[in-house]
This record gives sequence, structure tokens and C-alpha cells, in this order.
Amino acid sequence: MDTVSQKGRQIGLAGGVESVESARGLSLTWVIGTILPLVILASWQLASSREWVDPVFLPAPSTVVTAFWTMLTQQDLILDFLVSINIVIQGFVYGAVAAVVLGIAAGLSKRFEQFVSPTFNTIRHIPGIAWLPLIVLWLGLGAPAKILVISKTVFFPVFLNTLQGVRGVDEKYIELSRVLKMSRFQLIRKIVLPAATPSIMVSLRYAAGLAWALVVVAEGLSGLQGLGFLIFRAQGLLLTDQLLVCMVLIGLVGFVIDRSMYVAERRILRWRQGFDG
Repeated sequence: MDTVSQKGRQIGLAGGVESVESARGLSLTWVIGTILPLVILASWQLASSREWVDPVFLPAPSTVVTAFWTMLTQQDLILDFLVSINIVIQGFVYGAVAAVVLGIAAGLSKRFEQFVSPTFNTIRHIPGIAWLPLIVLWLGLGAPAKILVISKTVFFPVFLNTLQGVRGVDEKYIELSRVLKMSRFQLIRKIVLPAATPSIMVSLRYAAGLAWALVVVAEGLSGLQGLGFLIFRAQGLLLTDQLLVCMVLIGLVGFVIDRSMYVAERRILRWRQGFDG
């Protein structure tokens, strides 16, 4: 019993040490990550206080903070943000689901890939923004037009990575499934999908960033709501402080989206070991 208790204490101590080291590593990561933003903010404040740049083109950080509070309390900043994020979520989900389903189908069937490949490769090279004027003629200036453009933009990187992930399954695993006499469904569920998941997750993270960036452009070119509309309006009225508020907000939300996708990727792929740098 003493030996068992001693081993239990040793395991507990080891786990505690690992937790402390993990916390220290996370803290160090955050410290390192804040250095550059602080340098940029200090340089911005210095340039504004010394009047190296005309305030019309680069207002002081305090002016931007005041503009943010005004937009938040007296204007419809929250509503515009919710409009943008709602469009992004819908476009991302529709495009990603269709891409994963069709990518798996094309990866499993050479004939299906040959059937869709010429059409998909042609459409893929037409930028989403180039589709926007035509889609607006079809669907108007509302949210459906932007959702469709975002879905198209999300679809192709996820589709191609899903297809590549399925086709990249090691042949040894396929041979093993034949030896074990796995059914087609078992092959897909136990071998193909786990092997393709890393490629799919990377493409989803990339596509989420694309979707958020594209909604800003789409709203700026065709819309009366959303962060993109606020940016183009601020540009036209020379409201540089509001323009910077929108830019900072877009950057922060994009960062949160990317980090969220990264955390989801790490949790889903926690079984996968790799080089951490």
C-alpha cells in the first residue's frame, strides 16, 4: 500500500508540474504576443502627439476610443456588427458543409470527381467579388446575396483540401482494411475520415478568415448595414476615427475567429502528435 500511495503522489506531483509549466508557457506566449501591438500603439501615440501626421489622416488613439464609445452608445454599431457576423456564420456553414460532403464524395469516387472537376475548376477561378454584381441583380442588396458570395468563397478551399485529405490516406491503411474485411462504411468512418480530418480542419480555419474578410468588402460594395458599410461611409465622410474603430474591431473579431478555430482544431486533433516549433 505504501508503494502504491507513493506512486500516486509521484503521479500527482508530475501532473502538477506539467500544469504549472503549461500555465507558464501560456503566460509567456501572451507576453510575447502583446509586444508588437504595444509598440504599434506607442508609435501611433507618438506620431499623433508630435503631429507628424495630420489628425484628419491619423487621429490620436484617445480620439478613436471616444469615437468607439459614441458609435457604441449613440449609433448602431452593435446592430451592424450582429448583421455582419450573422451573414458570415450562415455563409461559412453553408459553404463548408457542402464542401466537406462533396469533397468526401469526390475523394471516394474518381468518376464523381471527373464529373464535377471541369465545372468546379472553372467557377473556382472567378473571384467571389466578381460574382457579387450578378448575384445582387438576382437577389437584391439584402443578406442572401452576401451569404451566397461568402458560401462560394468558402466552398472551394474546403472542397479541395477535403478531396486532398481523402486521397492522401496511406495505402497501407487501405490494405489493412481489406485484410480485416471492413465494409465500405467502416472504411470511411474508421480510416478515411480520421486521416482526412487534419486537412479539413486547416481548410476550415483558413476559410473562416476568408469569410470574415469578404463580408466587409461585400457590405461596402452593396449594403446599407454592417461593418463594411460603416467603413465605406466613414471613408466618404472623412470620419477617420470611425474608420479606425471599424478596422480595429474587424481585426479583433478576425483574431477571435481564428483563435476559436485553432482551439477547435487542437481539441478535435488532440490525438495527433506533431512538431510544436
